[in-house]
Amino acid sequence: MKEKMPRTPFSTGLSRSARETELRIKHIMSGPKRRPPLPFLLLIFSICIFCGNLVSCQMAGPEPGDVSDPAGVQHEEHTPAVKDSAVPQLERRIGTYTFLLTANTGPGHNTDAFMVLCYDTRQQTAGLVSIPRDTLVQAEDRPVRLSTLQAGPEQQAAALSSMLGIPIDYFIDVDMDGFAALVDKLGGIDFYIPCDMDYDDPVQDLSIHFSQGPAHLNGRQVIEVARFRKNNDGSSYSDLGRVQTQQRLMEALAQKLLSWDGAAAFVDTLVQNVDTDLSLNDMLYFASQAVNLDPSTGVETATLEGNGFGLYNGYRYCYELDQENTLETVNRLINPYNRDMTLKDMNLAKADGYHN
Repeated sequence: MKEKMPRTPFSTGLSRSARETELRIKHIMSGPKRRPPLPFLLLIFSICIFCGNLVSCQMAGPEPGDVSDPAGVQHEEHTPAVKDSAVPQLERRIGTYTFLLTANTGPGHNTDAFMVLCYDTRQQTAGLVSIPRDTLVQAEDRPVRLSTLQAGPEQQAAALSSMLGIPIDYFIDVDMDGFAALVDKLGGIDFYIPCDMDYDDPVQDLSIHFSQGPAHLNGRQVIEVARFRKNNDGSSYSDLGRVQTQQRLMEALAQKLLSWDGAAAFVDTLVQNVDTDLSLNDMLYFASQAVNLDPSTGVETATLEGNGFGLYNGYRYCYELDQENTLETVNRLINPYNRDMTLKDMNLAKADGYHN
């Protein structure tokens, strides 16, 4: 994670009072068709849309003392750029964008969560696919676990683009310690713990202790639940189960964000903990488009399935993607092209063997 997040486009100064900002946010967020849809609040793309609306309010609004018409400002037309096709013979659909969403645990640590989002602004549909962190992905000369790529989000996006055969237009990376601070700003979330969790790792200064059942979690506890993989006695749930827990945590956070009244205090914490190559104008564009998306009919999520007991180059528990399932899921949810892909368009790594 880069210090101070130099590319993060939230540095625009606030031009209105906190009270006016809250009034304007409430105006934008009021009504079922004016609220950023729940699935777009998954992970950090949600926050970018949310803060795109917030910054839009702050940059162009009524004169001080007049908040009667906070939505009456016209902005210059802007269309975000897209990358070239990752497969030369395939053409991209117009108005379709792809994003890599990642979460990291700080300098010197591996990236902990990967999701790819595809948003069709014309059809108003979106697909969100989670990729297990131990997935084998092709690095320069050999496959490695996705989470161990010693690279920034741009290089991670390039590796995933090669693996899946799709261009990735933008990345959004969040620092998990900073994410904990964001959750604390919201007052925590209510969440059902899916299983007993009892794990200690002195090296990482990590202790995770929860009982199965409903709980109210603060920011640090949300990170602990998201990171849990196994108990001290060796029992665990699958990498797939871990990804599903992370998705449910983001859904709970999204629900809390939609009902929260203190949005004006959110931006400062966000600025320090999110890295993205989306420009401010890009975010304003996606914010304006996302208000038309119906989450009940236009959004679908999935996790890439595979075998988590792969062996490669002496390493155990490498996640080998199921080729046919991956092809079907990518075509259904995150394919930005005007026709379906084939396995020849992808570069899916294979394990050397498998262990019990």
